[in-house]
Amino acid sequence: MSLSDDVRNELAAIAPKRECDSLAELSALFHTAGSLHLRGRGEVSAHLDLSSSAVARRAFSLLRTFGVDSEIRTYRSRSFAGAMRYQLHVAGTPRALQVFHEAGVLTARLAPLERPPRRVVARACCRGAYLRGALLGSGSVSGPRSPHLEIRAAGREGAEFLRGLAGVEEIVLRVHDRPRHVVAYAKGSETIADALALAGASDAALLFDEAAVVGDARARANRLANADHANLVRAGRAAHRQLAAVRELARDGRLDRLPGRLREVAELRLRHPSASLAELAAKARPATTKASAHRRLTRIVELAAVDPM
Repeated sequence: MSLSDDVRNELAAIAPKRECDSLAELSALFHTAGSLHLRGRGEVSAHLDLSSSAVARRAFSLLRTFGVDSEIRTYRSRSFAGAMRYQLHVAGTPRALQVFHEAGVLTARLAPLERPPRRVVARACCRGAYLRGALLGSGSVSGPRSPHLEIRAAGREGAEFLRGLAGVEEIVLRVHDRPRHVVAYAKGSETIADALALAGASDAALLFDEAAVVGDARARANRLANADHANLVRAGRAAHRQLAAVRELARDGRLDRLPGRLREVAELRLRHPSASLAELAAKARPATTKASAHRRLTRIVELAAVDPM
């Protein structure tokens, strides 16, 4: 079972707590997976085309909540290895048309709407329910290694509506035009986790949250490892310069004429060519600080660069 199926199953198991949530979810289902059929003489029917039995049962239950009857039919898709798909057929009864109008699917004159009016998603709970319905209707999710979430819309206006709705909740969705449809999509574990949490898919959101934490930890470890490597390279190069300076002073006979503390650290560097500054400082008698050892070795490098008289 794919991650998209897991997300749909989790969302389909959520029971709306308020009637406004049910209406918003139903609105999103018809805006993302529905189509209207004009039969002449003012008659209208509608159907939903859905990818899973769980979503079909959910849509059937939502319609029944509002007193609207529907019929579930199945067929084999011509693509995706002949996967089973589910259609809900809704006759254009007066009650059904009234519900479609309340849900922002039809105008009062039975004209289709590409996006619902603001009243349908006025509350935060309704915005979460609308996003849930959109994911159930035409959403897909992949990850968490290559995180991607997208919701297909019939037109640009519907996709822009989804982006605006998510934006109110500080979730960034982007819109992209494709040859046959438009998608609102998100990339990045944190953004997808926020979107799934808003829709109510807490288990799936946790999966992406964990991936984001692991990714951050891995990136931080890589940064620290790179920094450690760079520090080791710098320390090695500095030790090489110091060792060369000490040997230069020794060849010129100037090493024995250095002040006691400088001569001590120079001799320590000769005996311990790969030791760190902290290790050299600890070996001094009396022990000194890393900063003091650094200053003394820097002075030795400076002296070696000066030609003897």
